[in-house]
Amino acid sequence: METIDKIKEQIAEHPVLLYMKGSPKLPSCGFSAQTVQALMNCGEQFAYVDILLNPDIRSELPKFADWPTFPQLWIKGELIGGCDIILEMFQQGELQPLLKEAAVKSEDEVK
Repeated sequence: METIDKIKEQIAEHPVLLYMKGSPKLPSCGFSAQTVQALMNCGEQFAYVDILLNPDIRSELPKFADWPTFPQLWIKGELIGGCDIILEMFQQGELQPLLKEAAVKSEDEVK
């Protein structure tokens, strides 16, 4: 499967999907850690992809998304943004309802 097709499939299959460095329990960069903390504080579960274990996705996603950095939060097939945007939305109370509406049943690493 082509990398772009894999990305499209992941985004389609997971209503709340975070592309990050590391995992929610062990983030590998400060921006990913801050984003995970905001998501976890909302109380909804989410899927994630560790881009450090998926160099093809790490390479192709910025081009596909037209967004150069990680983490990237996707909700219901739409790129919401990176760390700064997520933290601002969380602080303004905009992230919680968005996540609640799109909540998934379990926190899973996407293969």
